[in-house]
Amino acid sequence: MSTQVAIVTGAGRGLGRAVARSLARRKVAVVLAGRTPGQLKEARSAVLDEGGTALDVPTDVSDAASVQALFDTCLGEYGRLDVLVNNAGVAAQVSLADMTEDDWDRIFDINARGMFLCSRAAGRHFADAGRGRAVNVASVFGLLGRPGYSAYGASKGAVINFTRAVAAEWARFGAQMNAVAPGYFATDINAELREDEAAVAKVLRRIPARRMGRPEELADLVTYLSLDAPDFLTGQTIAIDGGESSV
Repeated sequence: MSTQVAIVTGAGRGLGRAVARSLARRKVAVVLAGRTPGQLKEARSAVLDEGGTALDVPTDVSDAASVQALFDTCLGEYGRLDVLVNNAGVAAQVSLADMTEDDWDRIFDINARGMFLCSRAAGRHFADAGRGRAVNVASVFGLLGRPGYSAYGASKGAVINFTRAVAAEWARFGAQMNAVAPGYFATDINAELREDEAAVAKVLRRIPARRMGRPEELADLVTYLSLDAPDFLTGQTIAIDGGESSV
């Protein structure tokens, strides 16, 4: 088949689901990976509503065997892989003094180890194919310091530097890796925060655009990097944050 194929991790809800729908609108077959089967089925229905093609594969990106099964399923079903979107991630606000080893490990297992395992599997395929693109979802917190987010910020800083190093490796065989660093986006993940007017006002004061992003704005950027960006663009992190990291 000639249709391009993308794996999107963390695709069950929020930004991941928005990315999957955006890719589907471009006639990309999307393999939806995530830990919650019910959310993945809802995401698959959303992709089908766009007239797209999707396969939902429950996956723990921190587990090597689960990641291998994801890629085996993708290649077995479609026979190719063109795009990887490393979107799976978790966050927690906890001070360093109160942080446990389990807190730290949980964040790095998903945000960094999961990206590594998926990128390694994709990179082996891309090397054989002589092409391929990966987009990693970092965060503005990987560019800025925020109290209570030392583990999360460190994990997203790791995403940014991982992107630079792997892009340099992959360039030798014609594949690209870039990252996006989103700021605050209005999704179900921060629905509780958005119900608190004082908390929202505090957040918006830090954002020159004075609003949160819309999920489709990030999805469109990820789709551009996945399908339309020039091959010469690689190893870069693009902040999409309403100007928050600029001030």
